[in-house]
Amino acid sequence: MDSRALPEILSSEIAVSTGHFRIERLHLRFANGEKRVYERMLGGGNGAVMIVPVLGSDLLLVREYCAGTNSYELGFPKGRGEKGEDWRATAQRELREETGYGAGNCTYLRKVNSAPSFFASDIDLVLAEDLFPAPLDSGDEPEPMELVKWPLARAADLLLEPGFREARCLAALAAAMRIRHWQ
Repeated sequence: MDSRALPEILSSEIAVSTGHFRIERLHLRFANGEKRVYERMLGGGNGAVMIVPVLGSDLLLVREYCAGTNSYELGFPKGRGEKGEDWRATAQRELREETGYGAGNCTYLRKVNSAPSFFASDIDLVLAEDLFPAPLDSGDEPEPMELVKWPLARAADLLLEPGFREARCLAALAAAMRIRHWQ
């Protein structure tokens, strides 16, 4: 743990606010007297989850459209929490909306942030096992997601699969592999 004092926030304001994003401008003074202006994207107030679903002897992945890369990306189901939901309820809802399955067992893996220099947005990683059919309406998805099964016996190969490239997905898979001792 770093023992340095955090910079003093002299002032802050919302620089930009859209339907999904809020960018905050922070006016800071560091312990050595240096002043700087930083900008960060604020996260939603209800948290978010990414789920590593295990269906029998397979990992269950989804392929969905991602506007940031203007491509369809292979990854794990994920989503933002709704008011009053904890990580477990959000994981169950998102899993059902995006895959059509519920989980008999959810294990909390860890919290991660993909770019803490710019994003004030953590995501909880969850391992979902003992899946059973439990479809829900597709929620906020504009189209059904393609479900892709990946053999657990080849879980380590997924870490180097070119089509599986989101850093949070890689972290989620590595954490699940460590917990469950997948090779």
